Amino acid sequence: MKADVTAFFDEATNTVTYLLADPTGTACAIIDSVLDFDYASGRTDTRSADAMIAHIRSARLDLQWILETHVHADHLSAAPYIQNQLGGKIGIGAHITDVQTTFGKVFNEGSEFQRDGSQFDRLFAEGDSFHIGQLPARVLHTPGHTPACLTYVIGDAAFVGDTLFMPDFGTARCDFPGGSAAVMYASVQRIMALPDQTRVFVCHDYKAPGRETFAWESTVGDQKRRNVHIGAGRSMDDFVALRQARDASLAMPRLIIPSLQVNMRAGHMPPPEPDGKTYLKVPINGL
Repeated sequence: MKADVTAFFDEATNTVTYLLADPTGTACAIIDSVLDFDYASGRTDTRSADAMIAHIRSARLDLQWILETHVHADHLSAAPYIQNQLGGKIGIGAHITDVQTTFGKVFNEGSEFQRDGSQFDRLFAEGDSFHIGQLPARVLHTPGHTPACLTYVIGDAAFVGDTLFMPDFGTARCDFPGGSAAVMYASVQRIMALPDQTRVFVCHDYKAPGRETFAWESTVGDQKRRNVHIGAGRSMDDFVALRQARDASLAMPRLIIPSLQVNMRAGHMPPPEPDGKTYLKVPINGL
């Protein structure tokens, strides 16, 4: 089945959020939502999420799932806000527990921070399947960028998170704690094994050199032939060398500090301090 896919692009974070709907009914899901956040002031805003909510209500759709491909380091998730407005279950990969263990230590969260994934409604493992209305969906565990990365194969489409970018931009970085370029290579091969006509939807776009417009949809066939990092039969050794050299040149994402603290909690802010206010920590020399 061909899923109806609507993309919402947030230029502030270069994030693409997807609304996919069952073409035979009203069921829908959101993948990788965005909570607007101004780091300088510490203020949040829901305008991006509200645009999606308005679209869903206007189309009279039934939100069943709010899916995360991984714990994002470049934007905050709006999953709890959307769930409060429209319902639906929040899902992520079962290896979220690895991410919570790692960054629970980085941010010195203490024993009150649960590291069992219980902040989410569903933890997906390799091979799990579910439905969005009549649309069949299955889960591929595709780590490398993070240990918890998933690809959701829904109907004729694959939502790959940060594992792949557009063919002219390549692949995501692998130098975060728990990341691995060799593991990323193996994960991409699993995506490449899908039928060539499978639509591939990426989570970010930064405009490759020479391209004037943002883009976020390709196909497995396009990625196999043209991906500048891993396409055209590039060997694992060559990819690992390329990826590690590129990662060494990259700065940390601008919103990594707030994003990790919020997203490892399924989009919830840290609990309030005794004064009733919520604070985010900055670990000095911690990343």
